[in-house]
Amino acid sequence: MSRRHRAEKREVNPDPKYGDIVVTKFMNSLMKHGKKSAAESIVYGAFDMVQEKIRQDPVAVFHQALDNIRPAVEVRSRRVGGATYQVPVEVRTDRQQALAIRWLIESARKRGEHTMRERLSGELLDALNGRGQAVKKREDTHRMADANRAFSHYRW
Repeated sequence: MSRRHRAEKREVNPDPKYGDIVVTKFMNSLMKHGKKSAAESIVYGAFDMVQEKIRQDPVAVFHQALDNIRPAVEVRSRRVGGATYQVPVEVRTDRQQALAIRWLIESARKRGEHTMRERLSGELLDALNGRGQAVKKREDTHRMADANRAFSHYRW
């Protein structure tokens, strides 16, 4: 981490099909080895599968699923007098979005379906309905913060 100044935020262009910046960020996180076209085809294929299954706008479903995954609080390690405490802190909105995207991709990759499109569409539908591995991750994070509420006075 640089000590001189904060790194400036890069602007991302909206995706070509839906014109949404969050979808582009999601594709960039999904991408491996710089293969953007592969990530694009996976995301658009998963969106098509979601639209076939529930007959709703896939981008609206995607945003609703991300909202169900976003964490409100998390724990951060804070060293006080030789002891390390897990201190609950609120999560900034850009970090909420980044964590939700990361957890969604991670849980989709762990699923058992054959193709990544099927895994991603299944995880999106599960997150939309409030279940699935990514939503469980958020609930675990909230539970951990709630359990360590006694150390909240160490917040900095």
